[in-house]
Amino acid sequence: MRQVVTDDLEVLLAIFPPHIRDPLVHQSDVSELLEVVLDLGRPAEARFPGREVMLGAQEISQQDIDYVVARVGVFGDDNRAGIARTLHRISAIRNRQGRIVGLTCRVGRTVFGTMKVIEDLIGTGRSILLLGRPGVGKTTMLREVARVLADNFRKRVVIVDTSNEIAGDGDIPHPGIGHSRRMQVKTPNMQHAVMIEAVENHMPEVIIIDEIGTELEALAARTIAERGVQLVGTAHGNTLENLIMNPTLADLVGGIQSVTLSDEEAKRRGTQKSILERAAPPTFDIIVEIQDRIKVAVHPDVSEAVDAVLRGQQTDTEVRWLDENGEVHLEKAAPVVAAAPLGRRVARVQEAVRVAKSGPKHRLFLFGVNRGRFEQVIGEMEVDVELTQSLKDATLFVTSKSHYRRKPQKVREAEATNLPVYVLRANSPAQVKQLLGSLYPGQVPALPERGDSLKTALDEARKAVDTVVDGQQAEVELSPQGAYIRRLQHLIAERGGLASQSAGQEPARRVRIFKG
Repeated sequence: MRQVVTDDLEVLLAIFPPHIRDPLVHQSDVSELLEVVLDLGRPAEARFPGREVMLGAQEISQQDIDYVVARVGVFGDDNRAGIARTLHRISAIRNRQGRIVGLTCRVGRTVFGTMKVIEDLIGTGRSILLLGRPGVGKTTMLREVARVLADNFRKRVVIVDTSNEIAGDGDIPHPGIGHSRRMQVKTPNMQHAVMIEAVENHMPEVIIIDEIGTELEALAARTIAERGVQLVGTAHGNTLENLIMNPTLADLVGGIQSVTLSDEEAKRRGTQKSILERAAPPTFDIIVEIQDRIKVAVHPDVSEAVDAVLRGQQTDTEVRWLDENGEVHLEKAAPVVAAAPLGRRVARVQEAVRVAKSGPKHRLFLFGVNRGRFEQVIGEMEVDVELTQSLKDATLFVTSKSHYRRKPQKVREAEATNLPVYVLRANSPAQVKQLLGSLYPGQVPALPERGDSLKTALDEARKAVDTVVDGQQAEVELSPQGAYIRRLQHLIAERGGLASQSAGQEPARRVRIFKG
């Protein structure tokens, strides 16, 4: 099966004023168009693979921008809109008064056949996480996975669609998802809640989720996987090692904990007494590292792979690629021994997060994001954060999705020095608040009110489990919560080896945790 591309390009071209559309359609390679950039007071610019072209000398006026905005969908909290029943994405840049002064109009394409390289893995029913840098094709492959599972394997598939990137804009999803059902997410901060709602309300056999990026989303993913539902998702990070070193997402591969060995055990293993080990079973069974659109590296057993990386042992990786005839080729990757310093690098990242949570200053290096917006949100949240101009002094490198995709020199320097990189989904106040909230969860609200109350309720359940396990109390009754939060609290009790029951009447119904 060869890859077939469909893009509904004529629908996107129709939203532009004639003085932009006419020179664009006469480009010899218009079928390869990536995006059109409109900035107030500058000529329109079209971007193609390997080149950029100015679409005439006429400067973009406010009327031109209003012309385009009137022909697309409504812009959400993430400053993104779309065109109904297409995959095209229009992102807005606003001035201080909130008026749109710039647009990035990106072509969305459906690529049929892109997931053939992992089709046998998809059919096993095991949960799969796709890793890769922005722009490498994670969402495109995820969309094709949803279609194949729904149409070829006849599974009940539900897509949790944040920013409408998987199934397009409008109430009717793009046909590229086949018979999959789509649940739209009103705001990115509520993606975790919609994930749980999908499982509770619609009896899916498969959940599809793009860009798992927060602790609450990682917890929701674990909840889904532990209920026996197949989960196929994506996350930022080129390799498994990147994921292990990411303190927010490490739970997707089991989490990392520090363990102190006895003298005899340390001697037997030939290691130091204090080592890092996987804390729990991984949420995902298989990890696929997307190296480019036709080549992937597969870790078929995530538990074994994470253990091997942490111990500095060889990892079992399988490389797959498609040839020009659409045939799949497989080979075992040359044995790779994880670098000895990996454990120390993970420990350094964990320490940075621990220090951030305890209150001292965290130093952020911003690249390609709005510094004024960061300063404003930092002032509102009253956190002790420094925006540094020095890469070597930074504890976290923050950049935008578009800049990270292009891999400029600064991004390469940060990755070369093992500086943790945080990629903002959108250059918006909500995304800045989410970042600061993940760094200082005990001091600032990472999410709106519902997200904050959720975290408080889950922390209360964890403390209750510790209290009962330590024998301080035989039973702990938690604060009243809604049904959704109670279900997560029951799960925390179960993972702690304890029993739990819901008691009382709504709206005062609450969870009791005790030894079974």
